[in-house]
Amino acid sequence: MRHLKSGRQLSRTASHRRAMLRNMVTSLIENGRIQTTDAKAKELRRVADKMITLGKRRTVAARRRARRFLQTDKALSQLFDEVAPRFANRPGGYTRIIKVGNRRGDNAPMSIIELTELPAQVGAEEATETAAE
Repeated sequence: MRHLKSGRQLSRTASHRRAMLRNMVTSLIENGRIQTTDAKAKELRRVADKMITLGKRRTVAARRRARRFLQTDKALSQLFDEVAPRFANRPGGYTRIIKVGNRRGDNAPMSIIELTELPAQVGAEEATETAAE
């Protein structure tokens, strides 16, 4: 029985699951959005929100804890310099999951997970507003 055990196993060992989530969080921070399965996206949301909360603290200890999890220095600097300041006034909910249908090969439900406040979205919205006028 799985009483009081949180999180999804994703048909992987604990070490494989942790490595996969580390890679996915790093990619999400570097790119702003990634496409994956629904179950992986839901697990990724938990981890990504914790990383962004660490970035909002802006302390040396928080930076060192984030560095232990993130794979690249580029992702670490982006987290603390670009991503976290965008969410400074937001109490949570830093990611959005958009369902996009099923994968062709195995019919797995797919989703796009993205950061809610993307700088590229702001520019695209302004462009469509000026084009409409």
